[in-house]
Amino acid sequence: MPVAIALISPLIVACALFMESADANIVVTALPSMARDFGSDPVTLNIAITSYVVSLGVFIPISGWLADRFGARTVFRAAIGIFIVGSVMCAASYSMLFFTLARLLQGIGGAMMVPVGRIIIFRSVPKAEFVRAMNYLSLPAMFAPAAAPLLGGFLTTYFHWRLIFFINVPIGILGIYLTNRYIANTHEPHPGPLDWTGFILSALGASFVLLGLSLLGSKVVTNRTAFEMCLSGALLLALYVLHAQRAERPVLDLRFLRIPTYRASVLGGSMFRIGLGAVPFLLPLALQEGMGMTAFQSGIITCASAVGSMFMRSLTSFSLRTFGFRTVLIYNAAFSGIAIASYGLFFPGTPVWFIWVVVLLGGFFPALQFTGLNSIIYADISSRDIGRATSLGSVVQQMSLGLGVTVGGIVLQIARALHGHAHVTSSDFWPAFLVVGLFSFGSIPITRRLAHDAGDEIARGARG
Repeated sequence: MPVAIALISPLIVACALFMESADANIVVTALPSMARDFGSDPVTLNIAITSYVVSLGVFIPISGWLADRFGARTVFRAAIGIFIVGSVMCAASYSMLFFTLARLLQGIGGAMMVPVGRIIIFRSVPKAEFVRAMNYLSLPAMFAPAAAPLLGGFLTTYFHWRLIFFINVPIGILGIYLTNRYIANTHEPHPGPLDWTGFILSALGASFVLLGLSLLGSKVVTNRTAFEMCLSGALLLALYVLHAQRAERPVLDLRFLRIPTYRASVLGGSMFRIGLGAVPFLLPLALQEGMGMTAFQSGIITCASAVGSMFMRSLTSFSLRTFGFRTVLIYNAAFSGIAIASYGLFFPGTPVWFIWVVVLLGGFFPALQFTGLNSIIYADISSRDIGRATSLGSVVQQMSLGLGVTVGGIVLQIARALHGHAHVTSSDFWPAFLVVGLFSFGSIPITRRLAHDAGDEIARGARG
């Protein structure tokens, strides 16, 4: 296959990943406007963000099996189609419930696009061109978080929030056309059986817990129903733990958590991600509802976090090589927690340049933490186990981010009730930012258990 043709696949996958990543970041800027149209409280719309993340976490583990069973091109094309349909449904939403269901559908498409896209690249790109192909994939992660808040804020302020979802339609249609033309339908002849029992138990359990927590204090269901969902989910997850101990190849293999570096990345990283996951939800609300900014003004500020993240990427390798994973993950978790908690200091009248600089630093430290966590996870994993280890890590990562949104929403609701405010004001946000910032500190005790030379082969390029 000519090199030029082979590199078309990474470009197609990169465009799909950009669409998925941008959509995840573009919605949060428009939440206050959506809430007004739906006649809902902006805080209760955290269910829309959580539902999307839940779908991602639930369907990621089976996407690889589906690609092996039905063909990578077939599943990737179907994922783009599902994402388009979900986007159109979001644009046509007339209530919070309908919008939440549309986001669930979008999440199913997004969950299959990302891992199956990587499978396509692994199977279609020559090894000599692999580094260039991976560079293409890094572009969505770099630019989507910066561009999405600006674009979403501009369309919401000067046109209408529904337009932000129609952006996905032409991109998706073009992606389906190019996928049909340039991507081969590779698959494994004997992918083996899927752990359907484990998938159903883990999927329903995680969904009930997160969605139940998100619905507490909302008017969508009663608090009793929300508590019952949480308890049912916890019971299903407990049953899954028992099932995973007996299954030969469970859909989520919990035995990987016995590996110290993997445990630090997944469990310690989950505490950090809970704190960081709340920020994209809380910060636009604080700027718009608490400080009276427009969606576009809010987008200009929130994109500063992505700018800080881009700058940090150039220093990541140097930091890990110089100080090692353990030191970086411990101290940087503290810096990240302080940066997140500092968002609670914003009040009406705070200079915009000061807010922008603080948010810039708020993207600087988490970017280093993310890179460190995502790298050390593979330090002691054998090549034959990478796929299953990635599935468990990806699910915990997505669920942690969703739990962060839920925790931030609950603390914000409590603060508003204690202050006796009918609507959220700027004084209601500092407790929420403080609590989610403390979650980042919660990762430190887990990381401290690492050996001082943990991950050195990755950090310093040492040879065993």
